[in-house]
Amino acid sequence: MTPAIQEPILRVEALRCYFPIRRGLLQRTVGHVFAVDGVDLEVPASGTLALVGESGCGKTTVGRSILRIVDGSAGHIWFQGQDLMALSQEQLRPLRRAMQMIFQDPMTSLNPRMRVRDIIAEGLRSFDLVKTNAECADRVASLMTRVKLDPRQMMRYPHEFSGGQRQRIGIARALAVEPKLIVCDEAVSALDVSIQAQILNLLRELQQQDGLSYLFIAHDLSVVRYLADWVCVMYLGQIVESRQTEQLFADPAHPYTRGLLKAAPSIDPQNPTVTARVQGEVPSPANPPPGCHFNTRCPEVFDRCYTEEPDLYPVSGGGTSRCFLADPHHVPTPR
Repeated sequence: MTPAIQEPILRVEALRCYFPIRRGLLQRTVGHVFAVDGVDLEVPASGTLALVGESGCGKTTVGRSILRIVDGSAGHIWFQGQDLMALSQEQLRPLRRAMQMIFQDPMTSLNPRMRVRDIIAEGLRSFDLVKTNAECADRVASLMTRVKLDPRQMMRYPHEFSGGQRQRIGIARALAVEPKLIVCDEAVSALDVSIQAQILNLLRELQQQDGLSYLFIAHDLSVVRYLADWVCVMYLGQIVESRQTEQLFADPAHPYTRGLLKAAPSIDPQNPTVTARVQGEVPSPANPPPGCHFNTRCPEVFDRCYTEEPDLYPVSGGGTSRCFLADPHHVPTPR
């Protein structure tokens, strides 16, 4: 299990999401995509857990599984004392108000045919949180003010706003129903560097005001250091390192985490950094390598990595690493 620095509002245990590969005229199942393969994590109450990894590692699937946008194949998702995996869609409805999502692309996540007022008010009306049009307009105006938008613009359409403003509209929509947990799925990756910092500042401010909990999904580590209390690094469907944020940045335990840190761009526009990619390509999640899944790209690989799959081993200072380098009973001899 991933330790948390506070009591968790959400606990995920052994989550698996396998998607069938079907071929032929009869669409027979010939294999599976192991998108999420036994993930454990905890989101601290009024805190932030960052889930980080390259595209295709399964992190977005984890977020969507938690919200039951997609159904997991196995495991448990505990939220407010209930296992979401065991609930029907009808039983989930009362809990949906407490769990919201902010999407990656603010343009495609907003209905271009709806005015901003109606976009933000969707949840208010769906959960009967307002009784009159005037009350609804007042709530929308208040929400726009909180995310630093001009309420006088509520009758405009999404295309009349900048990318950063559209993401603020998405945040206001998520806030409207007063959630406890927000899944931020690459919420700043489509924005310019200067706008990313503004949105991160806004999310932190809202968290401090409302006691919100965030599962913050990102593909690079540079954007999570400011916001996250704890970081889980994900590779090919598995958590490979889980640490408190400052410990992970100061002394990363897994070779993949070290590669991501070297490749992470700065979000400070005054101090750009030269980035480098983690060597090699991500294997197919339908056919992960035997042994350690990272063995095809690891600069510190040795014989054991090709034949055995590592456990999550405890590391100094707290947290875990899925690497034989952290196994206290193993002294590797690098190739």
